[in-house]
Amino acid sequence: MLGGFTKDLGIDLGTANTLVYVRGKGIVVREPSVVALRTDTKTIEAVGESAKKMIGRTPGNIRAIRPMKDGVIADFDTTATMIKYFLRQAQKQRSIFPRHPNVMVCVPSGITAVEQRAVEDATKQAGAREAYTIEEPFAAAIGADLPVWEPTGSMVVDIGGGTTEVAVISLGGIVTSRSVRVAGDEMDDSIISYIKRQYNLMIGERTSEQLKMEVGSAMPLETVETMEIRGRDLVTGLPKTITITSDEISEALADTINAIVDAVKVTLEKCPPELAADIMDRGIVLTGGGALLRNLDKLLAEETGMPVIVAENPLDCVAIGTGRALDNIHLFKSRNGSSVRSKR
Repeated sequence: MLGGFTKDLGIDLGTANTLVYVRGKGIVVREPSVVALRTDTKTIEAVGESAKKMIGRTPGNIRAIRPMKDGVIADFDTTATMIKYFLRQAQKQRSIFPRHPNVMVCVPSGITAVEQRAVEDATKQAGAREAYTIEEPFAAAIGADLPVWEPTGSMVVDIGGGTTEVAVISLGGIVTSRSVRVAGDEMDDSIISYIKRQYNLMIGERTSEQLKMEVGSAMPLETVETMEIRGRDLVTGLPKTITITSDEISEALADTINAIVDAVKVTLEKCPPELAADIMDRGIVLTGGGALLRNLDKLLAEETGMPVIVAENPLDCVAIGTGRALDNIHLFKSRNGSSVRSKR
């Protein structure tokens, strides 16, 4: 364990949101992973919350982009700038920070060595002294208070913005895992496609996310709920208002949710029998923003025959776990470009 005065940081570098955990303080930054760029001067106009407000509302010379795609870096320089901004935000809190802290960043379990190196390099470029990586489902399990270091099986399903991570963990390592690039963003895209197909109406990302959160459900609801939305009619080109029901959103999300259910089933099939028995006792734990989709826990329980529990703070589990892992930072040093914690 490192000295108590070392203000090391843990970063949940997500496709949709980035959270920064300061050792001894908890989560101090929680902002969208969005950067607004001026295309003419190539300068950064805004980062985080202020940049997200610009999505779909920018003039021609400003572009609001997400530099992370499917949990990995899609735009290296912009990601490094974004991490730098978030590190500065976290370090604003106190002046006793070392200028270059050690930083632990979570990465998807299906990441390649090249993608992992890109995360480490971007973090160092942003001002970290040393960059360490921790696999997302492992961090989520630590954050959800699962007994990851004990000889007992724990199963976690982390549904983020870009990826769904499913893993069985025992004795401080991942025994079997599956990472699928289907998650919250894919759900939003499915809703946009459905409304375009059914109503010839074009809606934006913010509207589809709102639909998912307000009337979305993994299974049809007992009482049908409705929501009024506005978009652009693709036939007339004019603004139009329509009412969407919760059943329609369930139908729109069906394929995406089935892909997540399949990933859980495949992971369970590969799981050693003793660990499967442990999971049967303890249940499958859901974390990440996708865990908040209504009735997803019920659907997974029906499909797998296992108890399914939503973690206490699903949105924060990965960041909390990444921060807690700083206490064992020596265990996460990269060796030949791969995390030593993985047992796959």
